[in-house]
Amino acid sequence: AQLVESGGDLVQPGGSLRLSCAASGFTFSRYHMRWYRQAPGKEREFVAFITDTGGSTNYADSVKGRFAISRDNAKNTVYLQMNALKPEDTAVYYCNVYFDSRHYWGQGTQVTVSS
Repeated sequence: AQLVESGGDLVQPGGSLRLSCAASGFTFSRYHMRWYRQAPGKEREFVAFITDTGGSTNYADSVKGRFAISRDNAKNTVYLQMNALKPEDTAVYYCNVYFDSRHYWGQGTQVTVSS
């Protein structure tokens, strides 16, 4: 499995970004997907989850109501729409899939929220 994130950028507080994660090497439509993030000096933390069909989602309390995860199974891509960004959202964002008895991670995309 291969995951490639994109869309990270420098954005002002209150701004928005949409991250993308292109997947290959497995049957994307059969697997649940997750976004995680890791801020400098901190542990990697869960951000959002979406089921294989996209019918159910779940979020960390810190992003609930501001972030939205979605997927396009025809494009083998999962998205993270991030609104009302705060400086504490600054981190490297990773997408994740548990496939073939192990976790796969992308290389990450940097999101920096600063004025």
